[in-house]
Amino acid sequence: MLTREATPEMILEWKSVWNAYKDRLRPNRKSGADLAAYLTGKYPVRRLDGAKAAMVVTGNVLQNKAFAEKLPKGRQPSPAAFIVENTGEGKKLYDGQDEIFKGTEIFVGIDLETGFFCVEGSSLLWDELCAYRGLDERDIRNYFCVAQYVSALERIHPNGRKPG
Repeated sequence: MLTREATPEMILEWKSVWNAYKDRLRPNRKSGADLAAYLTGKYPVRRLDGAKAAMVVTGNVLQNKAFAEKLPKGRQPSPAAFIVENTGEGKKLYDGQDEIFKGTEIFVGIDLETGFFCVEGSSLLWDELCAYRGLDERDIRNYFCVAQYVSALERIHPNGRKPG
């Protein structure tokens, strides 16, 4: 999860990771519905049905060319939004919140059409969802996507689940 402005050094590192992994990766991207099922099956969540939450997801998909290109022809985003509850498995996420997120609810938005997702309040959950979702062919050609995926896998599986 990128939480600060990218530096030239960061970009060089991302490109280095991409060069190391790009030829070993195979498309394994799960759908938005799979991602939502994973989230709701693992964590206690409260679904948000309001227009504001839906617009966060829809706006991100439609206003970002890389996300909008993943929309099937003639389809519109199908947003689902949730708050992870601070109980059960969710409590672990709240207990491990980054300093910048302390005291805020964990919001997750998922587009069921494209598999786009966003997380506010937990870089650990963002990494978990990124690692679970995987990459498609287009993502594998993008050094930033590959670097984020590899970083997420390393964080979620620190004892060695390397891609490829």
